[in-house]
Amino acid sequence: MVGSCKSCESCSDNLENYCPKSILTYGSKYYDGTTVYGGYSDIMVANEHFVVHMPDNLPLDRAAHLLCAGITTYSPLRYFGLDKPGMHVGVVGLGGLGHVAVKFAKAMVVKVTVISTSPNKKDEAIEHLHADLFLVNRNKRSDAATGTLDCIIDTVSALHPLLPLIGLLKSHGKLVMVGAPEKPLELPVFPLLVGRKIVAGSATGGMKETQEMIDFVAKHNITVDTEVILIDYVNIAMERLLKTDVRYRFVIDIGNTLKSTV
Repeated sequence: MVGSCKSCESCSDNLENYCPKSILTYGSKYYDGTTVYGGYSDIMVANEHFVVHMPDNLPLDRAAHLLCAGITTYSPLRYFGLDKPGMHVGVVGLGGLGHVAVKFAKAMVVKVTVISTSPNKKDEAIEHLHADLFLVNRNKRSDAATGTLDCIIDTVSALHPLLPLIGLLKSHGKLVMVGAPEKPLELPVFPLLVGRKIVAGSATGGMKETQEMIDFVAKHNITVDTEVILIDYVNIAMERLLKTDVRYRFVIDIGNTLKSTV
């Protein structure tokens, strides 16, 4: 974000991301009517309220990812009280959002189960990200895992069944959606009634919480897996992105792009 109304209830609660007049960092219109180009700009002016302080030990190529996917997964972990040591959290999808959700949860001393439709991601989840368990989500839930999770952070933006995920929750468990599928998902109600379970949503976070997240990352030396590219590689990067051939996000180096074109 680069702006908001600063007067609504959301803004007063440090939740500028939910302000109906929030101004996003790319493609939005600023207060004066000019278009905001965000990270594609070589120079930009920002209101100090929407500026985040970056600690010296956090490289900018690693930080770029955090200002969207990072806060999108950090915020629900904090808001829904999933940051208490010993809790058991599931993370659906091991992509740009999912992998950083795992890293946050592990830093919070939370037990983590990665849930994926790709069995070949097990080694990545366990060996690289240090998740505690790995489940393959194939419409049928594992009886051994039924009712074992306090909460599930669902990062998947493709169509997928929710029933197996709801079955993994304990009573009073929460399924928090942070992915955004293009088409509506089928939500079975009866399994929610049996166990007083909740399906919720969460989108990014306010500026105060974003700074808190950045400070948390710096304190715990959390690194985000990115691949840095120049702008002339962007079309190839988009093709690779559609094939999920990236681990886990591309970051465009605007500074070196400009130097190479001079």
